[in-house]
Amino acid sequence: MAGILMFPALFALIFLGFPVAFALIGVAFGFGMYAFGDAVFFQFIQKIEDVASNFVLAAVPLFVFMGSMLERSGIAEQLFSAVHLWTRRLPGGLAIGTIIMCIIFAASTGVIGATETVVGLLAIPAMMRHKYSNSLISGTICAGGSLGSMILPSIVLIFYGLTANAAIGDLFLAVIIPGLLLAGFYMVYILVRCWINPALGPVPPDEELDIPLSEKLSLLKGLILPMGVALGVLGSIYAGIAAVGEAAAVGVAGTVLAAWVRGELKWKMMRDSLHQTMAACGLLLWLTFGATALIGVYNLLGGITYVRGLMTGLPFEPIVVVGLMMGVLIILGLFMDWVGVLLLTMPIFVPIIKTFDYDPIWFGILFCMNMQISYLSPPFGPAAFYLKGVAPPEISLYDIYRALWPFILMQIAAMLLVMFFPSLALWLPRTVGAG
Repeated sequence: MAGILMFPALFALIFLGFPVAFALIGVAFGFGMYAFGDAVFFQFIQKIEDVASNFVLAAVPLFVFMGSMLERSGIAEQLFSAVHLWTRRLPGGLAIGTIIMCIIFAASTGVIGATETVVGLLAIPAMMRHKYSNSLISGTICAGGSLGSMILPSIVLIFYGLTANAAIGDLFLAVIIPGLLLAGFYMVYILVRCWINPALGPVPPDEELDIPLSEKLSLLKGLILPMGVALGVLGSIYAGIAAVGEAAAVGVAGTVLAAWVRGELKWKMMRDSLHQTMAACGLLLWLTFGATALIGVYNLLGGITYVRGLMTGLPFEPIVVVGLMMGVLIILGLFMDWVGVLLLTMPIFVPIIKTFDYDPIWFGILFCMNMQISYLSPPFGPAAFYLKGVAPPEISLYDIYRALWPFILMQIAAMLLVMFFPSLALWLPRTVGAG
């Protein structure tokens, strides 16, 4: 009974306005003291030590720092100009180029917020100048920014791998095809909508399109630095040269070098990047400690065993149970960020998935795609607030939310495809592993 009451107590504290991390710690401590007395202190110490001693977690602050440095170095501006030169002749070409830029920039950072903020600052003025509709601008930037959770190196996948005890290298391989599939959905949707209704994303006038090929090739230099950082990170992992944490250090070194080459490496930029990294990682660690403590107490109370027996005993096919799990994740994602959802649910769901003989790598990709839906979904939907923070007054929060629904439907469609065709996620890691 105590285990059953833990989650209602947690949600009550969250809705009362308590910070999620402290609500997690408070519920874990209160129910732990009730059930086990002073022994709960030893449980807390053990869980905190488990988190703090996990070396893979060291990759997170390094990736956050890398994204913060890229955000401030001016590399994104060069990248924006280079990509849009090659897509602007297409219907909705600036929006398609924005999706491509989000992919490249996300591959250099792994941080969703940084991608959307930087791309928003660069793309909104350009698209508004060419009279793109506010809805297309909003949907494109929010959806493109959300790809940061599925484009390598993904911090979401790193945390999932730690929680589910899954190989992070396999997760990184597994997410490539679903990530590109979803990006492809976005670009095809933009192309078709702007082809049917050119007023949504007009093609620039001829004088802006007549750019010599030599100038286009020259501007491609803007791709070299961010692509070099991304290849340095991912190449060092898949070549077997570095583990994930070491690869993150390679990325930081590459980012610092790129900023130095551009003449942007200043003490103020370093200080601001370090401050942003410490603030973000402090929040992540408190959430991790709180959720780990809560799940530890819940497990000792028999809650995980109870839920596992309940879900495996349902008179449905296993894939239906997986669908129910996805529904639970979508509902939780309406009110909580992905860290809290992951740390609360994956210790319960992953053992059930293994009982059904499903691959936890596949389930990790489904979780990642599900969290993209939560990133866009109101009322929590942080994508809308990130965009509103950099958008002009002409783009209202209502415009942003209204523009997100087609992209949310595409995210759900892509998730269902991966759910019913697991090879979309598992083919690449199995092929590389067999090789």
